[in-house]
Amino acid sequence: MTHAERFTHLAERLAEWQPLWHCLPFQHPRLPWRSRWPQLAEALLALPESEVSRLQEDPFTDSPLAAWLPVGELARLVALPALAGQGEALPEAWGDGIGERKWRQIQAFLSQVEVAKDEALVEWCAGKGHLARALSRCHAIPVTALEWQPALCEAGEALAERQGARVSLHEQDVMAEGAERWLDARTRATALHACGDLHRRLLELAAEAGSAVTLAPCCYQRTADDAYRPLSRLGAELMTAHGLAFNRDDLALAVQETVTAPRGVRRHRQRAGAWRLGFDRLQRQVRGVDAYLPVPSLAYGQMPETFKAFCHWAARQKGIALPAGVDWPGLEAAGWDRQSRVTRLELARHLFRRPLEVWLALDRTAFLEEAGYSVSLGTFCDRKLTPRNLVLRALRDHAQRHSPTASR
Repeated sequence: MTHAERFTHLAERLAEWQPLWHCLPFQHPRLPWRSRWPQLAEALLALPESEVSRLQEDPFTDSPLAAWLPVGELARLVALPALAGQGEALPEAWGDGIGERKWRQIQAFLSQVEVAKDEALVEWCAGKGHLARALSRCHAIPVTALEWQPALCEAGEALAERQGARVSLHEQDVMAEGAERWLDARTRATALHACGDLHRRLLELAAEAGSAVTLAPCCYQRTADDAYRPLSRLGAELMTAHGLAFNRDDLALAVQETVTAPRGVRRHRQRAGAWRLGFDRLQRQVRGVDAYLPVPSLAYGQMPETFKAFCHWAARQKGIALPAGVDWPGLEAAGWDRQSRVTRLELARHLFRRPLEVWLALDRTAFLEEAGYSVSLGTFCDRKLTPRNLVLRALRDHAQRHSPTASR
């Protein structure tokens, strides 16, 4: 299957089922799509807890949703190849100062970076330059790393000096004018989990300069645009032809899957979700408005200790005066009950997480192909290491790359 064929088929399925995956279950006490697919909703609500957990981890295998949804077709459309890596395992000592999971991701990603003779390496949005140091030591060449935060540049320079890596960190806001000076036809730009507009900017500048690219994209919802703007001409044509539209919530769906969190973190998320849903019922009653009201997020460890305290905090954030005599135990129980229902109903939406993510990656692939690149799209590691395991490897035709006039 070609990239364009996969791109087109996914657009068709996403458009067909858009009413289902576009809807956010936690915002609706009764989902708008339930009247259209009542048996699907009832089947989801009847799932035992063990089946819910299994489908959250693996939505395509032995799915009971196959009676209503195109599970098998979606599984085939998202089955991208595991791209063969280059090189041997890196010394574990090179991972000093890097979290274990991040270091394993860097090792897997690094094997995808093929460096041609006389090719300069640039890490885009480098942080402390962890990837840049590994690249420099692995290929025995200098690497340029771009990072906008001075403190991270300073910390990265210290790590590079201590480890003997030839890495130069430069303070550079990649969204600002002048970022293009770091790229040319003899540059390979690398980025591991660059977010939203940051990796979009990289692709646009790389296409103008003719730079090779090795990119693992992430967090498509981190964009200044309210609605998604396709990068490729083909993407724009498909969205128009099929009536597709993506807002930030839709784009967030593409990266919603996470690896298993520690038990304490999972309990915190469950409690936070139940309390928010309990407050949602309360605020609808108090305001007399049957509509969801977003409440700011709280970092782990900052949640109030009781449901009552949480509701008073949330009410202050939204300027709501709570009445006396609230049945706090009953309201909290209602929140937990609704969370159980939301968790099950969300399984239908979650079936489209990976299809949407692959579609967005294919939009980037098509953009580069339209700019004259040869592009490989696949995975660089197992999803248990990181669900954000897609990688694009792009190289413009040799003659075009080294032509003074090479441009998109």
